[in-house]
Amino acid sequence: MILRDEQSQHSASFAIVQCVRDCYINGRYSMVKLDEYVLDSLMRDLVGHDRRPISYLVYLWLAAEQQRQKKPVSISYSDLAESVGVSKSSAQGAVAWLIRRKLISSTKANVTATPSYAVQTPWKADSRRRIVKAPI
Repeated sequence: MILRDEQSQHSASFAIVQCVRDCYINGRYSMVKLDEYVLDSLMRDLVGHDRRPISYLVYLWLAAEQQRQKKPVSISYSDLAESVGVSKSSAQGAVAWLIRRKLISSTKANVTATPSYAVQTPWKADSRRRIVKAPI
């Protein structure tokens, strides 16, 4: 009986490892390219000065997801919170702070629609002239 339990646990853990390995091989997960400013200055600014570490995590997640999808990210607060690993109210507060700081822009087709977030890079010269709006 113990052997059978160990065998099932081993095969279950092998399946999980295999899935993760396949995700990396198939390109679902890849190394995200971040601007040096995001690590050198923005992290210190949001985490240290503003004391909003969750805003930094949300910004990183949205930037990575926008890079993968090659378009603004359409996601609900609850899905965003689950993806980042925080509460829904923390995700809402982080999004509000990032919008206030003009680090992301948000658009909705209507009041009850799922918002679309476009990550902004206001420190770059070309993005100061134009702000990318998320499509409706």
